Amino acid sequence: RGCAPAVRVCQKLNRLKTLEDDMMATSLKRCLSTLDLTLMGLGGMVGSGLYVLTGTLAKEIVGPAVIVSFIFAGFASLLAAFCYAEFGARIPKTGSAYMFTYVSVGEIWAFLIGWNVILENMIGGAAVARAWSGYLDSIFNHAIQNFTETHVMQWNVPFLAHYPDILAAGILIVAMVFISFGVQVSSYLNHIFSTISMVVIAFILIFGFILAEPANWSQKEGGFAPFGLSGILAGSATCFYAFVGFDVIASSSEEAKNPQKAVPIATAISLALAAAAYILVSTVLTLMVPWHSLDPNSALADAFFRRGYSWAGIIVAIGSICGMNTVLLCNLFSLPRIVYAMAEDGLFFSIFARVNPVTKVPVIAILVFGTLTAAMALIFDLEALVQFLSIGTLLAYTFVAASIIVLRFQPEKTSSKGTASTSPNPTAEPAASETQTINEESGELKQYESFSDKLQLVERQSEPGEVVAFCVLILIVSSVSFCAVLVFGRGQLFLPLWSYTFLLVVFGLAFLLSLALIWMHEPQTNSKTFRVPLVPLTPGVSILINVFLMMKLSFLTWIRFTIWIAIGLCVYFGYGIWHSKE
Repeated sequence: RGCAPAVRVCQKLNRLKTLEDDMMATSLKRCLSTLDLTLMGLGGMVGSGLYVLTGTLAKEIVGPAVIVSFIFAGFASLLAAFCYAEFGARIPKTGSAYMFTYVSVGEIWAFLIGWNVILENMIGGAAVARAWSGYLDSIFNHAIQNFTETHVMQWNVPFLAHYPDILAAGILIVAMVFISFGVQVSSYLNHIFSTISMVVIAFILIFGFILAEPANWSQKEGGFAPFGLSGILAGSATCFYAFVGFDVIASSSEEAKNPQKAVPIATAISLALAAAAYILVSTVLTLMVPWHSLDPNSALADAFFRRGYSWAGIIVAIGSICGMNTVLLCNLFSLPRIVYAMAEDGLFFSIFARVNPVTKVPVIAILVFGTLTAAMALIFDLEALVQFLSIGTLLAYTFVAASIIVLRFQPEKTSSKGTASTSPNPTAEPAASETQTINEESGELKQYESFSDKLQLVERQSEPGEVVAFCVLILIVSSVSFCAVLVFGRGQLFLPLWSYTFLLVVFGLAFLLSLALIWMHEPQTNSKTFRVPLVPLTPGVSILINVFLMMKLSFLTWIRFTIWIAIGLCVYFGYGIWHSKE
């Protein structure tokens, strides 16, 4: 009896979201086609990364072998994209990683993922606005920066920019206003900018290959991989973040006409096109001019200028600005919808769940968080923003991959509401887990309410869902341990070779054993939508890659992440846990 309050709190923390009978019902407007979603995904990925990141990586980290880095990063992103595509088709609700975690893992984890995705989108929007401003400023020989520092103000504060970037904040305000007019206006703008950007990319590839000189990859210029394998792997960790924009497709699934088909198709096509664009443009860039002479701030435009084609450099600059505009739109499109989903579930302040009756968009969420993003772009330095961008993304990818395994091998329990309408035999007797849900509605406590409840294997015979949930926990713990030893074992921890090897073998075997135990169970087979192939191997490898990349992040990034999580926990325990609709 003394433990009853603690038990009740744990049950609240691990509540799962109950899905409606009609999965297509929404207060938002379902008007997006497969083409709209594809261009959104492409716009979210092909922007500042293509025009700025490729030159920076080629000159400072990888060399011409940046092509290989993008291939590795594209593969890692594909694993995460598979998981997002299955969830987006199966649960066509806005909220992306937050919603997927809430349905399968539990409330506290879903809130923390949503909290991090909010920050990720805010930082992403501010960072792209900063890059957009810097790129435009470089075309005019930094006239805007010089004017601001001379006539407005400048400061020398750590983590803050040297001067307020009024241009970056201004473009975010303008984008926010356009997004407030409704999803169709956002989609039309994205179509225009994406089309211009793709035409410019085609021009870069055609004209760039004409100007290509294979001698720029020769040993005389440093060779193809001057920084070796370590440089390629370090480049892959950075390239990975060029593909993070595909989650805008999952965030838009509640506004898609036919999400079951549109989400997987749009994810696959946009990721394939983005990966091809990054690989081919990197090839052209390093063949046009020697990699060590690239300008990191505007590599593509500068390459054409240096080859004597200044008019081509202007075309590339126009394409880069359009590409960055698409990323801005996608960030500001996803951000208020995550906030709306959390507010709709009662985990965040209810004012953000209000939808404008005319435009059918969460206007208050757009205006408030768009303004906050503009404020971040105004005062923060681009490098400080980018360093913090990655950790929330990787954490979300990890939880979505784990959620795929949990949901795939779960007994039919959310079916009573979530997938009953798609069940091939609606008149069949309810499964045992459905009976448990019914018993709870009549006043009895549900036996297996959430992820952590499934770990209570004592005093009762374990069921398949419980064993799988326990194996997923072992999978994540072994992944974290394996990657920690791999990254820090010989360096910071000073482990001798025998213990380093022994620990890697032990944690590697634990990872493989947990995969094998999951594989021995019978997965759900009643879903008619897209399904991730080779479960649990595909999400398992995705978890391992994501954790490895998280371990490569700086210590300062982890400190910032911890502070943001602490703020989120204050919001959850102060408001969310008491107002949750579950």
